[in-house]
Amino acid sequence: MRLVTAGDVAACQSGWYHVVGGGTLFLNLSFIRLKMLLILLGVLVLHLIILVLLFVSTAANAWTVGGTSSQDLWYRCMTFNSDYHCKAASNEDWIQAVQALMVLSVLFALCFFSTCLFVMCGAIIYTVMAPDEGAGTSYGYAYVLAWVAFPLSLISGLIYIILRKRE
Repeated sequence: MRLVTAGDVAACQSGWYHVVGGGTLFLNLSFIRLKMLLILLGVLVLHLIILVLLFVSTAANAWTVGGTSSQDLWYRCMTFNSDYHCKAASNEDWIQAVQALMVLSVLFALCFFSTCLFVMCGAIIYTVMAPDEGAGTSYGYAYVLAWVAFPLSLISGLIYIILRKRE
C-alpha cells in the first residue's frame, strides 16, 4: 500500500488498485481473490502429489529390500537362479494393520489429517515390527515414499485450515 495524490490516476486505471478517501491506495478485491485461488490451486496440486505418493507406496514392492529379496505390504519376493518367486505376506496382525492403514490413507486422502494419521501409524508399525533379516536388508523406496507423504499431508492440511480461516 502507498499514498497517492488525487492526480495519480494511472495506477487506478489498471483495475488492480482503487483510491479511497484520504488518498490511500488499496489492492482491488479481485486481485486478492486471484491470489487466494492460486494458493488453493497450489494446495490441490500438493494434495494430488500426496495421493500419488500414497498410491505408489501402498502398491510398490519395495518396503524392505536386500540382496535377492524384497518385501512389500502384500508379497514377499525372492530371486532364485534368475527366477522371481513371490508368496503372500505373512498373516500376522501387524502387517494387516499396516495394510489397512495404508489403504485407508489412500481412500481418505481428501481428509488431510486422517491421511496424515493413517500414514504415520502405518509407517511406525512397519518400522517397529518388520523383521530384521540381516545386514544386507534396508528399507526400500516405497517405505520412504510413505514417510515423505506424512509431512506433506500434514503441511497440506495446515495450509488448508489456515486458508479456510481467512475466508
